[in-house]
Amino acid sequence: MGEVEYRITLPPNLSHVHNVFHVYLLRKYIANPSHILSAEPIQVHEDLSYNEQPVEILDYKEQILRTKTIPLVKVLWRNHGVDEATWELEEAMRQEYPYLFKSTV
Repeated sequence: MGEVEYRITLPPNLSHVHNVFHVYLLRKYIANPSHILSAEPIQVHEDLSYNEQPVEILDYKEQILRTKTIPLVKVLWRNHGVDEATWELEEAMRQEYPYLFKSTV
């Protein structure tokens, strides 16, 4: 390319992005240890499944049906992002994972 533009190699998941950039858009990367993410190893069983572990309760809500109200909690699971959090029955989560529920006074 020219003196004022660079063509960069992008990973396949960014193939839709134009790969030629003007020099004023580029900055030198300064290494920072906080940019390194550590991943916990997942213990995979022989049948290629693993045990899900909840990390925290993100939200509460009540599902109102015709004859009853069902309390639900939004659970963040280990090895999953916030966008993959699921709504679970509060009673079942309290029984199986009581440590997630902090007592409020």
